[in-house]
Amino acid sequence: MTSPMTTIHGGCHCGAVRYRAELSEPLEALRCNCSICAACGFVHLIVAARNFTLLTDPAALSEYRFNSGVARHLFCAQCGIKSYYVPRSNPDGISLNLNCIEERGQLDVRISDFDGQNWEAHAASLQHLSA
Repeated sequence: MTSPMTTIHGGCHCGAVRYRAELSEPLEALRCNCSICAACGFVHLIVAARNFTLLTDPAALSEYRFNSGVARHLFCAQCGIKSYYVPRSNPDGISLNLNCIEERGQLDVRISDFDGQNWEAHAASLQHLSA
């Protein structure tokens, strides 16, 4: 039995980047200790790309790629906030930053730690999140 879908909204600090996503609770979020996530305080909530809608012009985004170049780190070109991105572990999904979701205080979320410093050894454990 599947849980009913919940609509959430999020985006950057200045409002130039806005999105909507559909997900079912309880939610599994990950606090990653890799270099980029630790530096920006990103808490991952991975959803299927089909359940994500960018509500603003994609031109408001700036992209950054590093290491393998697969992950598409997307930042607001105005305020610099990374409210979501396309993760290497789930290229068919979108990783939302739990800290950038308006309804975060009303959601049933379970946050666990993820060892992103040893990404290669643990990446397979994330693949189910965008299903």
